[in-house]
Amino acid sequence: MILLPALLLFLWGEPGRCLAEKGFTFDGRIRQFAVANNALYIATQEKLYQLSHDLILVQSVTQRGILKGGPSPNDAQFHRVSETDERNATFSVNILLPFVVNRTVISCGFTDNECGYCELLDPKNISNVLHREDILVGPPWNRSESVGFLVNVEKTAGQNETYILTAIQQGKPTSTSCSSGSDAVNLHNTNDKQTGLIFSSSGDSTTATLKSKRSVEFVDGFQINSIIYLFSNLPSKDKRDQVRLIWLEGKTSKSYTFKSLRGATLSISDGGEGSRLVASSVIPGGPPVLWSGVFSVDGAQANTELVLFDISPDLTGDTDKDPDFCFTCTDTSKPTPKTLKPKKVLLRQSNMTSVLAVRQKAWMVFFIGTGDGQLIKLVVDKNYHTACPRVLYRANDDRQVFPKMHLDQVDRKHVYVPLLPNQMERVPVSKCSTYTNVQDCLSAQDPYCVWCSSKTSCTFEDDCPDSDWVSIPDDSQHKMLSYKVVKDSAKQITLHIQTHLTLGQQAPSAFSCQFSPSSSSSEFCSRTSPAPQFPKCTCILTNSTLPVEGLDVTVKKPEITSISPSVVSFYGSNNAVLSGLNLGNVTRVRFQLDMNCMLQESPVLSNTGERLKFHIPSSNKGVVKVCAVLPDDSCHGNALITYQSSPSCTSIAPSSTWISGKRKLTVTGSHLQFVEEIVHEHKQTNVRPPIQKVKPRRDSNLQTLTYETPAAPQGIYTSTMSLKVANETLPCSTINYYPEPEFIRFTPTQTGNDVRITIQKKADKLEMTTAELSVWGVQDEKEYPCIMEDKENSNETDFFICEIQKTPSSFKLQMLEVKYGDKTVRLEPPSLLYQVLVIVRFLLIPCIIAACSPPPAEDSGKQLEPDPSPTYPCHQPAGQLHLQTVASSCTLTLHLQTLASSSSLNLHLPASPTNLQAASTCNLWQAAVPGPSTCQPAGQLHL
Repeated sequence: MILLPALLLFLWGEPGRCLAEKGFTFDGRIRQFAVANNALYIATQEKLYQLSHDLILVQSVTQRGILKGGPSPNDAQFHRVSETDERNATFSVNILLPFVVNRTVISCGFTDNECGYCELLDPKNISNVLHREDILVGPPWNRSESVGFLVNVEKTAGQNETYILTAIQQGKPTSTSCSSGSDAVNLHNTNDKQTGLIFSSSGDSTTATLKSKRSVEFVDGFQINSIIYLFSNLPSKDKRDQVRLIWLEGKTSKSYTFKSLRGATLSISDGGEGSRLVASSVIPGGPPVLWSGVFSVDGAQANTELVLFDISPDLTGDTDKDPDFCFTCTDTSKPTPKTLKPKKVLLRQSNMTSVLAVRQKAWMVFFIGTGDGQLIKLVVDKNYHTACPRVLYRANDDRQVFPKMHLDQVDRKHVYVPLLPNQMERVPVSKCSTYTNVQDCLSAQDPYCVWCSSKTSCTFEDDCPDSDWVSIPDDSQHKMLSYKVVKDSAKQITLHIQTHLTLGQQAPSAFSCQFSPSSSSSEFCSRTSPAPQFPKCTCILTNSTLPVEGLDVTVKKPEITSISPSVVSFYGSNNAVLSGLNLGNVTRVRFQLDMNCMLQESPVLSNTGERLKFHIPSSNKGVVKVCAVLPDDSCHGNALITYQSSPSCTSIAPSSTWISGKRKLTVTGSHLQFVEEIVHEHKQTNVRPPIQKVKPRRDSNLQTLTYETPAAPQGIYTSTMSLKVANETLPCSTINYYPEPEFIRFTPTQTGNDVRITIQKKADKLEMTTAELSVWGVQDEKEYPCIMEDKENSNETDFFICEIQKTPSSFKLQMLEVKYGDKTVRLEPPSLLYQVLVIVRFLLIPCIIAACSPPPAEDSGKQLEPDPSPTYPCHQPAGQLHLQTVASSCTLTLHLQTLASSSSLNLHLPASPTNLQAASTCNLWQAAVPGPSTCQPAGQLHL
């Protein structure tokens, strides 16, 4: 029996250094950002920032200020003011260029009066403005398909002049109140020694610009040696859109540079109507000049491709003969430019928005940003073979990656990833330390990672001392080693082992191969076998016979009909259900993760033959394939699972609950359909109330989730509420726990066949609403619903108003039941004394707040009807009530009498003189159901 050979290289050791991610959040939307040596410069709508290379804030200055100057816009000058001062203008930056050689930072854009404005800033102190000028350099709009960068023009041998090249979108008006407009491509001065002074676009004798003959949207540009490259989209309504590349030779002067115009059309492999360039990056090194572009093949972002081109300039054709651009613009012919075809379509991935290309040894490495906040790394060898894409970073939400990314210029081990609208992440180019053994380290196919002998860990090459390391070779290999078995004419079998590795300077001396014998008593390789020499080993077998083994197995192939859920967050989901046929022998569910390059399996938790339960593992955003695995490791069936962003909550209302729980709270956020549980943390105890409903909001892309709060033990005042997604717990909000609401009493009022009820509750911090109350009136154990209508607040008391409709004639309210959460409060009818106080409060007190003065001799108490006799069958005496007004000499005495046959109550003003001045008319009020027909309401009361 032959065992597969094992290559024993190095032993287990301490873990490698971990390069941590670190982010920064800005004030305002990112407009431009640039990198220079050990600094980052970021312009937002609100501020200009200077950060260190590890994203530590060095300084920020406001982009808000005031315009000072004369009556015309051309005379106004922009001046920054402090955050607290009044302001009337904003400086919007469209050009941000660190000029390292000149030790300045160039910042150009426009202000609110549509006038151009430029500054030269001190790169070590951006609040120090070295020069300012009112001039338009770049586009005059907030959003524009335009680019700007520094270029060198060789005047004489060894002498260069540096200019600002601006390529400005054409097809929309470029003129403003301060400018007559801009041509497509311009060269602006960077110092006063150049012709026309600083920022001028004048040439040696006249203004030198490049014009466009049709609408154009510029995407990217750069210079390699003397050649300037510009990429643009040429949209068209009546024919197929085009992606154009133009070459310019930066020599002699501005005019000569533009006269050297040549161009080509870029055509992707399966591009057609609507194809356009989204982002691009040149690949360092060469010749040839290799360039990568993200193309939208359907005119939208949904279907994008990363394509590799050779854009080496063709300088053999005529100059200034382009059909779409011109310098002299006197030639009316329209020659067809050459067409460049791609070398390779490297990656097809939805919604790619940006790309950064670097070289690492013989490999090309592409960092790709997406519209849903992911950073993907793609490694490509010298033969354009791609390794498996890896996701280096993913945002929790769907923040789009900015079209431009840059490499950290200090350690070159981090990528700056701007996430719109206002976030910057510094992401390691590799996660070498996550690979814990030599096989994983080398199988990752990552040219940044080596297996370090002295550290016995996976590290960056320059972190491994003495160059004692092993890494992947210069070309893509799916295996670390391969072997071949040869049998010669003498029937002797030789095993040849080939390793696919690269070694450091010290590693070859440690290279060896060890072959495992089939038994301890036999020798696997003959002693005449050659000694191992990197990268090969040879073994001459001592036994010339190879065993033949095999097993015929017949099975019914499993079929997958559905998976629920089939759309999950990138954290995965627990207890998913796979349905299908012939599932009885399925032991695992296999996932093709990381763009089908990485396999992961989840064990079957339960299986009925037609339905099985399993956990969906975490992965990156995108679509993965799923199949069912049998004991022989074969995988059958085909289903898809879509991974999206994780849930997040933006608000919760209300943000408090009563101690007994069961209050309904509504969480607003995104991707809430992936929430499996709500978790309340009461100190060290977790409570999981059920989720009731998740539904989208009509006015936005957000969703709402409703659940009931759990009860809390005594002594709990706050609880951390989190969202449970698969095996992750995502903090959401802090919920305040308050004492139970205190309902005091209620007051009924009969209005025809309806009874209007006012419920009093002590004011608190719960902010209870009418929707949270259910009220019933009770008579003879029969419940009558009270329909909630309104809520009022006065004097630290909440008043809830409801109405019992269409009551029977014999209705007599005996009790009121108030329910909130799962609590029910029972209130008894109010006492007679309380009814009297209510009547006086709402009737008499407003009537006697009149100025007290000696009454006229004829003034006396009056009433519309005479006082009935105490023996009148409808009444019986009820005592007296004395009220004291604001002036101590003003006293009013009332006689109270109640109806014998009901709970109604009438008030009568005595006929004896009072000290009240005649002032107003009051309406008498009855407290409840009227008595017999002989007992009439008192009507109006005149004072």
